[in-house]
Amino acid sequence: MLEQDDAVDVRHLLYELCVDLGFCLPPDKAEALIEAPPADVDPFTDAVFVAEGLDPLIADQRVRRQVRMRVARAFGA
Repeated sequence: MLEQDDAVDVRHLLYELCVDLGFCLPPDKAEALIEAPPADVDPFTDAVFVAEGLDPLIADQRVRRQVRMRVARAFGA
């Protein structure tokens, strides 16, 4: 889990994912990710898909790559 003072601005990342890629999470799911975000790129990416009600293992891989790229950029990876 990311520490509160880590560089990732989860709220801004979720905003970008919503506006740019259409991953607009329900408020309760977004708050859960903001409060306790996974600390690594792939688990965070998967958590976004799950919060959106999608299975990350069978999701459109092109879309998953787009989401993952945004997450990786936010994580500085």
